[in-house]
Parts: sequence; structure tokens; C-alpha cells
Amino acid sequence: MRIPIQRKNIRIMPDSKRVIARFFYNGPERAVSIIEKVDNLTEKEVDELILPLLQEFSKRHRNITKILKKNAAKAYKALEKDLSELDEMTLYRKLLIGAYFTHEYSIESAAFFNPSIVEDPFQGDLEDGQRRIIISFRAVGEGHISSIVFRRALIDHNNNIIVTPSGTYVDEAEIIKNNIYSKMFFFEKAIDSKISEDVIQLMNQNLPDKFDYRELKQIIDRIKLEHENKDLDKILWLADSYHEINFSLDTDISDRIIYPISEFERKGIEDARFVKFTNEEGHCKYYATYTAYDGKVIMPKLLETTDFYNFKVRPLYGEGAKNKNLALFPRKINGKFAMMSRIDGWNNYIMYSDKINIWNNPTLLQSPHFPWEYIQIGNCGSPIETEEGWLIISHGVGPLRRYCLSASLLDLENPSIEIGRLNEPLLVADKDEREGYVPNVVYSCGSIINNGELIVPYGLSDYSTSFMTVNVKALLARMKEDKAKVTYK
Repeated sequence: MRIPIQRKNIRIMPDSKRVIARFFYNGPERAVSIIEKVDNLTEKEVDELILPLLQEFSKRHRNITKILKKNAAKAYKALEKDLSELDEMTLYRKLLIGAYFTHEYSIESAAFFNPSIVEDPFQGDLEDGQRRIIISFRAVGEGHISSIVFRRALIDHNNNIIVTPSGTYVDEAEIIKNNIYSKMFFFEKAIDSKISEDVIQLMNQNLPDKFDYRELKQIIDRIKLEHENKDLDKILWLADSYHEINFSLDTDISDRIIYPISEFERKGIEDARFVKFTNEEGHCKYYATYTAYDGKVIMPKLLETTDFYNFKVRPLYGEGAKNKNLALFPRKINGKFAMMSRIDGWNNYIMYSDKINIWNNPTLLQSPHFPWEYIQIGNCGSPIETEEGWLIISHGVGPLRRYCLSASLLDLENPSIEIGRLNEPLLVADKDEREGYVPNVVYSCGSIINNGELIVPYGLSDYSTSFMTVNVKALLARMKEDKAKVTYK
């Protein structure tokens, strides 16, 4: 018999009204034609066109004039036109040009799923037994492009979950590229990204051991004068994978979207696994592993934040930083960072590192054993520390590609040793959950323990999100009991 769980009567659905205003560009020929047409309008015609647009879309975006001015400048840069021409225009004409290079994008029109959950940095103004949490989601919009979004919620003393409604607006972050790159690590990731050896060798010869984004771009521009190779652009795309993003302090957490930025993310950023990490001095910060995808190549990446306003973004390196399903332990173990991974696509591995962004020597930890996981297993978020051991929520894929959630337990001091494991699924999609974008799937990217229960947010058939709880003591006891009954092959 399966261990009893409680499904919460909560369903968080995708909302097609959640939109951002993005740059829209259909090539130089059409762009030149549009700008010429707007230039030929009288001031009265410009006013009659732009004023109704501002009245309508200012209700949908926090600062639509700022967005339109920015996109007008982007269009001029794409055409290599002199930006001083824009400065000489009237404000309304500049905004109208920007409007022709802007489109709305519905960030979660297709799906809102694969959540992870962490404690909110701010725990003030609460009643006894309450806890404030942040939930991250994978939002999928037009073109199946994934991004990371957030909601705030409150857990009461009975573990009821009250999700705060989302705000009116959605805002992208300011992007800052001020990294200093190490040539050795940079070109290791270039090889992983399938950039040609000729280009890597050429860049290697021209770059110093340490360089910044400006130096890199100058060298690429100089080399382009003598060499034509599309992979030179890929080098810049790779550099774009290292950046910082800053959100305005006047945004609610539900207003913030981490949208694909670099070309290596252009098909989406998937399945962020957030974890509250505590260092040896007791200081906390939040990390999230996620998967960047360009349509061909998967790049594991790492987010870092202390406040959910400012984030650092960087790729992960090493033979263990392959494929999907990387999940960081919430503290160091025996002086080293620890990470779960799935480098071969169907087994769970564990690895240790002195540096949080370099992962080598993955060791096999778990393999599919039960019929409901024969196809593959993987983690469903960062391990959770309990007195009995590290609690792992996992997923298994079985017949008819049905996804189930399950659980296992690892030794606290040596998590390479499994000391408990359920021999039945913890959660299987029921008749109300199995229909969706991808049928028969339940999936999570991170859970939390509160008031003696494990709270698991989970995606329903790659479409929406719900929650379940299970008693922690009962779960730990069952995992140990089930482990003792099974001999693994």
C-alpha cells in the first residue's frame, strides 16, 4: 500500500493575460521602410496614432514609454543608424517608431508548472505557526519558450497554503554584463557548446588569460574584418550566458520574470530548482540550477541571489555538469559543495566540489529498480535535511511514459549511501490531473518541511500546479522499512 498523502484543493492555472512588451524586429528591409513611413507623417498624424496607444497600453505595462524608447533605440542599433537622429525627434514620433518595434508576449499562455519552493527571506509580520514562502514556476508561452516566474504564499499552522494573487504588471530585469572571464573555463564551455575548434583556437590566440565583455567584443569585431565565421557570434552568445539581472525595487515578486537572455537560452530556461543554502558561518543565500536550451544544446546554469531582486547568472562546468536534473544540497558536506545530477539521462548521480560552479567525478547513486521507474529516474529538487538523513523527492518514468513521484533517504554524513527508499510511488496523477499538455505527468522541482509535514508543489501534466502534503515521520519510517525489504540488483 502507498503511504497516505493529502492533496491540497489548490490549482494554479496559466493566465494568458500576463504579458510583457518585447522587442519586435522583422529584418532590415522592413525596418527601414517603417522608419521612413513614420518620418513622413505630420506631427498631427503622429499624435493621433501614438496617444490612443499610450492610453490603451499604459494600463497593461508599468512604463510603456520607457519600453517604446528602448525598442526604438534597439531598432536603430540593429540598422547601425546614428542614434542622434532619434534624439532630434519629438518624443511622440520616437515613441511611435518604438511601437512598431514592440509586441506583447503572453508569458504563461501555454503552461504554468514544475514549481520549487523555498522560505522567503522576509519572515516578519507573521502570526505564530505561519511561514512565508516563495514559489518559482516554469512559465511557457508562445513558441514553447520557458521562463522563470514567482509567487509569494503563506503557510498557516495547519499547513494550509494561501497563494498571494499576482500583480497587475510583469517586468523584465535590467541586464548587466560586467563579468571577468577566465580563458580556461570559458573555452571549456565553448567546446561543450559545439563551437568550432578553429574559432576556439583563433580566439585563444588573441585573448589574455582574463578578459571582460568589452575586450571580447573588440577582439571579435577585429577578427571579423579578416574572417567570416558564424561561430564568432556564438562566442559572444556564450559570454552573454554570464550576467547579472536587477529588478526594480517597486516590483512585487509576482511581477518579476527571468526571461531567456542569451542566444544559448533562446528556446527557454527550464525547471529551476531553488534552494536556501547556508554556509559555514550561518549566512544564507539562494541558488537555483536550471537548464538553458537553444534548440540543440543543453547548458546547465546557476542562479544566485540573496533578495530575489538581484541575481547572478553563470554556466556550470565539468564532466558532471551535463544534461538536466542538477540539484544542489543546502549546505556543504565534509567541507565540500554537493550536487545530485543525471548525466546519462536515466540514473541519479552524486558529486562533490570545492567550487560551486565546477563539477567533476560524478558517482552513480541510484538506478531504476521498480517497474514504475524502469525508463528513468531523476531528482525533484534539492535534498532536504532531516534528523534521519537527506530526504530526496524523485520522479520515475514507467509504462506509457507515466511520471510518478517517489522518495528516498541518504546518509547525512555520507549521502553517497542510500539508507531508505519507497518501493511504491508517493504520487501518481489521478483522473483529474492526468489531462494536460503532456498527459500522465506529475513533476516537482523542490519541496519544504513545515510543521511536521513535507509540502510538495507539483506540476500537473505540464500544464498547471497543485500541492500535496505527507507526514514526515511516517514517510521516513516507511522509506527505511521498504529499503529493508528489497535487494537491489
